[in-house]
Amino acid sequence: MDNKTTILIKNTQQKIKINIGEIKQNIQKMLTVAGYSDFDISIWFTTNATIKKFNKKYRKKDISTDILSFPYHTKLEPGQKIIPKSSEDKNLGDLIISLERVKKDAAQLDQTFKNRLNIIIAHGITHLFGYDHKTNSQHLKMSKIEKKLLKSLE
Repeated sequence: MDNKTTILIKNTQQKIKINIGEIKQNIQKMLTVAGYSDFDISIWFTTNATIKKFNKKYRKKDISTDILSFPYHTKLEPGQKIIPKSSEDKNLGDLIISLERVKKDAAQLDQTFKNRLNIIIAHGITHLFGYDHKTNSQHLKMSKIEKKLLKSLE
């Protein structure tokens, strides 16, 4: 099996400048601390209008959002380790992120854009690990993993 991570980044928005190299390094740090240093992940940076279409199609919510997560391992329970049976199984999934929304939220939350983006990426990655935040208990478990991922960037 392949032991190299592929971090695929597609950026189809043009308003907000990002450092793709730095983002890839940060994602690699997060995946390494989580024990998935050789798993693949895809991220698409887009606009509010585009993410709104995907949110409507997949979540039946006709609004823009900051991030959508599409896990490869859809039956994964929170905290359950992915045991790949083939190199294809070394795929965490896909994230779609609206950089417009991230920038707006960063300003409203008095965070830097870079910090907010890292928080959103960590949040999306935890969804790919099977975590959710529908209940208080789930939210607490998910937040703990997010903090662990973000600590790897310090």
